[in-house]
Amino acid sequence: MSKSGLWGAAGWAAGVAAVLVALPLAARGRLPDRMATHWGGGSGAAPDGAMPFGDAMAFPLAIWAVLVLGVAVFAVTRARAATVLLPSGVSLAGAQAAIVRANLDHEDWRQADPVDGRVVAAVLAAAVLAALAGAMINRQGPVRAVGPAVGGSAAGRSAVGGPVAGGARMDIPAGERLVWLARASNPWLRLTAGLLGSLAAVAAVAGAGGLLGPAWQLVVPLGFAALAVLVFSSVRARVTGQGLEVGFGPLGWPVRRWAAADIESARAERRTPAQVGGWGYRFSGLGTTVMLRAGECLVVRSRGKDFAVSVEDAARGAALLNSLTAKSRSASPGS
Repeated sequence: MSKSGLWGAAGWAAGVAAVLVALPLAARGRLPDRMATHWGGGSGAAPDGAMPFGDAMAFPLAIWAVLVLGVAVFAVTRARAATVLLPSGVSLAGAQAAIVRANLDHEDWRQADPVDGRVVAAVLAAAVLAALAGAMINRQGPVRAVGPAVGGSAAGRSAVGGPVAGGARMDIPAGERLVWLARASNPWLRLTAGLLGSLAAVAAVAGAGGLLGPAWQLVVPLGFAALAVLVFSSVRARVTGQGLEVGFGPLGWPVRRWAAADIESARAERRTPAQVGGWGYRFSGLGTTVMLRAGECLVVRSRGKDFAVSVEDAARGAALLNSLTAKSRSASPGS
């Protein structure tokens, strides 16, 4: 697992553990000495099992510790760790919130409220996160995959012939199909998204546990802000025979696409956050820039407007894109 992935997993593990302990402690004065922890089958069933307060708090924490230890020993990638830790953490936190809410303001555990709906919501949320984590695994791939590049440097000559205005070309041997892939991410934007998401999660759990009023007033804006920052904290650019595709976020969605025939030119250009007005998805006099780190950017001009994305190996991607654009135009009727 990468260093950033290790820190992310550690932060999630610590955050879930804190919620599992803090939630019942925050409501301690409103909970019975023995808490209902098990309910009989069927909708609206009464509680039929209980634990002392300390055991009810420690039991889910012990389960979480075993899961985290197992991932630390056996999981080898960030995505595979996510498929275990994300849904398990949500499920345990949701169950803890449901138990606290059911026992809240009751003197005896036998008077605890049913928990059917809250448990179902926690299970559904865990299932959604498991599906998203699985999708992340399926979208993992090499950072770059460029086929044989004869004369494929930024200064290469075109198979069509001659230099291209706005950028060099790459030779494409007959019968070959070349693909260029590049990714970039900003750890600070990811950290910001994680902090906003953590605040939203804490508000949601506190609301589910009955410790907060209308929690949606905090959860909705914080959750939306976390999602927006996360989407623009990473990017993946791909050049194929069809043109350029730029996907955002850990799932590569949403996506912007440019057909090869619609691209006027492509080039590599150095840009900084100060030039484009900051980090993330920026609009400036230079056009639109996805700025995740200062340095080399792939810049494409289409319909008189520039779009830039800060990725490594931009010169090679621009050269390939210029060749594909020229080839597409030469094959078009009336060209």
